[in-house]
Amino acid sequence: MKFVVVYESMFGNTETIARAIAAGLSEAGEVTLGTVDALSPGEVQDSALFVAGGPTHAHGMARRNAHEAIAGERSYRRYGAVQPGHESLRGWIERLTVGPARAAAFDTRFDKPMWITGSAAKKIAARLERKGYSVVEARSFFVEATGGPLAEGERDRAFEWGRELGAKATSATATTIGR
Repeated sequence: MKFVVVYESMFGNTETIARAIAAGLSEAGEVTLGTVDALSPGEVQDSALFVAGGPTHAHGMARRNAHEAIAGERSYRRYGAVQPGHESLRGWIERLTVGPARAAAFDTRFDKPMWITGSAAKKIAARLERKGYSVVEARSFFVEATGGPLAEGERDRAFEWGRELGAKATSATATTIGR
């Protein structure tokens, strides 16, 4: 069974979550993990499930130029260097063609009510559904501050979610084959 985890990360927190999800998924099959700059949208076409995630920025998904904009703002410098990146998850999804894969979405955001923070995961899921993908779940993982660190236990929670997604995908495939 093949899985793909694609992500956009500003300060490394979303990358840590993506790696943990991939590690959990790896118990059920082969996982391809990479940034939106490293993986082409075509790589999800023959996957049983792909997982897409990014940081919540301004109540939703990061803008196309968010890496450059954040790197240039003094107020963000206290969090360390912004990770390199040219492509945005938003642009990556726009280039995605409709395929048979199921999808899941995740984000990193503050642990506050969603009406205050917004959720990139919800926006990612909505964009994937508009592309014709069946989104099985959208989940948020929490950071303590804009640049991190992750809240306690979030990496382990992401690993367990990856395991759950892998088990569900395996079970769904076995059910389909058994018909």
